[in-house]
Amino acid sequence: MSPTVFLPLILIFLSATSFSTPSAFSDHNSISIDTYNLSAYQALQQYDFPVGLLPTGVTDYELNRDTGEFEVHFDDTCSFDLEGYNLRYKSLVTGVISKGKLKKLKGVSVKILFFWLNIVEVTRGDDELEFSVGIASASFAIDNFVESPQCGCGFDCVGDDQSSSLMSY
Repeated sequence: MSPTVFLPLILIFLSATSFSTPSAFSDHNSISIDTYNLSAYQALQQYDFPVGLLPTGVTDYELNRDTGEFEVHFDDTCSFDLEGYNLRYKSLVTGVISKGKLKKLKGVSVKILFFWLNIVEVTRGDDELEFSVGIASASFAIDNFVESPQCGCGFDCVGDDQSSSLMSY
């Protein structure tokens, strides 16, 4: 094959391989529950977050360790009341995680008065977590997130009956 024909073929091959854009979750650095036998909750802890940022019921997750991009899957939308706030997790939650910071969050919202606002960022600062909805933020003690809330009832559950509430003594 002459150099004039061979060179364009090499250029086409190189451009096709170098400009292809695989999914953030398709490379060898992407992990799932099965790969390292870590739950999504344990993965949160590796980034210095408490397990209670996620409600119970995660069915699967993917994490790209290089970029921090992640996906968390639930069977269905999950909502519950917590500390006077109504929270909602869609069946797919995505974002970017790094040590002490969750950003570009999609799929988590909080009801303020009559409006649902997307929580777009969570930052850990010492013993507090700061939740941002873009225009405003609120901080809460990290002790509030030691356990994972349950869909439907938050922490006001008795056994598996999500419509019951705990009795006060």
